[in-house]
Amino acid sequence: MDNVQLSVVHKLPLSYRWLAGFTGTKVEILPENEAGKQNTLIGLKLLSHDGMSLNEAIENLRRYLSNLNIEGNIIEWDGTPCLFLLSDDESAALCCLKNAGVAIAEPFPSHYSYL
Repeated sequence: MDNVQLSVVHKLPLSYRWLAGFTGTKVEILPENEAGKQNTLIGLKLLSHDGMSLNEAIENLRRYLSNLNIEGNIIEWDGTPCLFLLSDDESAALCCLKNAGVAIAEPFPSHYSYL
């Protein structure tokens, strides 16, 4: 568990699905009208990691979740390796990562204003 501590993960803001014919290796953005369907994916991007390469760090996150029976695939998205998980596993995965010391970067709504 020590190998995932001090990491910062960002949940990508869109939903995804496997690209037809490339299950497990390529994803595409899920159209908004299909959000909520079964077998949709979320993406996790590693923003910060401690003392190892980005590829090692994202693989450690994948392995850590796999040991908890949460399967994921590392796929390059926008030039960066990202971890894609089934949307059904999102809550469990984020909870487990937080318990392991991983910080989850949450986006602020754009309409947020200071009073």
